[in-house]
Amino acid sequence: MAMTSEDLMKMSQDELDALFTASPAGTIPDGEADGLAVIAPGTTFTDEIAKAINFFAWKGKVFDAKHGFLRNEILPFGVKAIVAKVYKDKSWLDGKECIVLDYSETSIVAQWIRDEIRQVAPTLYLGKVYWNKKRLIDFVLEFKTKA
Repeated sequence: MAMTSEDLMKMSQDELDALFTASPAGTIPDGEADGLAVIAPGTTFTDEIAKAINFFAWKGKVFDAKHGFLRNEILPFGVKAIVAKVYKDKSWLDGKECIVLDYSETSIVAQWIRDEIRQVAPTLYLGKVYWNKKRLIDFVLEFKTKA
């Protein structure tokens, strides 16, 4: 049975970290993904916080694998903004290959942010957010079709 975003939202931080570490980088995705922020993982607040962030702030990401970049979908109206370079490199979590979403050269508002993602199911990626190398939160990206 394939893993779902709901499964990830129920995991503790240790379980999310173990899954990320055990997963391959996967292919650099292409197309639109719905996103969920994972804050307070493994608690009763995780779903409510994710829904609020999803409605008011961040909805997901739109990848252009051919050109190696993405745009975040933000705000209630789904504005596509905040660009990142997308490439493979070593993870800051475990040193193994991951897909890096690098805002350092493409965004004034997010220049200190680096995301790392790995594919945990055919249409599902688990991500880690870093601010100046300090880990902040996790997130989930779910594509409508196989990434």
